[in-house]
Amino acid sequence: MSRIGKQPIPVPADIKIDIKGQNISVTGKNGKLERKILPELEVSMKDQEILVTNRDNSKRTNAFRGMTRSLINNMVIGVNEGFKKTLIVEGVGYKVNTSGKKLTLNVGYSNPVEFPIPEGITITVNGTNTIIVESIDKELLGLTCAKIREVRKPEPYKGKGIRYEDEHIVRKVGKAGAAA
Repeated sequence: MSRIGKQPIPVPADIKIDIKGQNISVTGKNGKLERKILPELEVSMKDQEILVTNRDNSKRTNAFRGMTRSLINNMVIGVNEGFKKTLIVEGVGYKVNTSGKKLTLNVGYSNPVEFPIPEGITITVNGTNTIIVESIDKELLGLTCAKIREVRKPEPYKGKGIRYEDEHIVRKVGKAGAAA
């Protein structure tokens, strides 16, 4: 049995939950998120808590129960507090700036890379090397950060590239040289 799926999701007082069949929508001070639930699962509201239960007892359904519970919990946290990730750009001459709905990355290529900012994402640039990405949708936030990081992944020799703030790059030793 899924241990995560069994746990109820506490709902703060200022958040509105609307369950219609297999669709759930969560509305809070930061916005509104919607998700469709699998037909094998049942979502119910009881005493300011959301419960996810199985309609059958298969191993597949039980696995989706825990995932669905986590997704709904992320929706509740997102509309209440929001999510934030920080990316760091390292390298000589590497610069980042925003203009309108575009993020411009100068990361060692002959031309700057224009990255369109998706709807529902807020990007702030601190200085020239820190990108702060914020959203109420955790899934969209992670996908956007991964796409930005993909423009110039950190390389293992000098550590140049775009990395997450808490990411540790394992550095490799360069050539030994002519020490014969």
